[in-house]
Amino acid sequence: MTNTQGIVKGHVSSVSSEVVSGMVSLDVSLDSPLPQGVATDLPVDATIDIEKLDNILYVGRPVHASERATGSSTVSLFKIVNDGTEAVRVNVKLGRASVNAVEVLDGLKEGDKVILSDMSAYDNADRIRIK
Repeated sequence: MTNTQGIVKGHVSSVSSEVVSGMVSLDVSLDSPLPQGVATDLPVDATIDIEKLDNILYVGRPVHASERATGSSTVSLFKIVNDGTEAVRVNVKLGRASVNAVEVLDGLKEGDKVILSDMSAYDNADRIRIK
């Protein structure tokens, strides 16, 4: 958990079985004391590592990627080409996802740049010019 005072390590001690709006509640037990000046009722930001993935290719989560992408799905993205002056439509197979990133299983290589925003206005185009 991170606060303006520092980082405190902890572990998930329980997970609620109730799902509300696609989210579950959980309890975190701290492994060390809170930093000085931090009260127990203050809000905190926390990062929970579910799995560590090494040597994978990932991109930011495209706007139309499934919120619950846990398996694989194929989406159409525009890959930037020709020194950033154009983008071409490519099919990209996505894998596991986090809140803001998704694993690339096929269709892109390291260093490729894609447009993650809503491009539905260009559904009939396979290539677009970027100004």
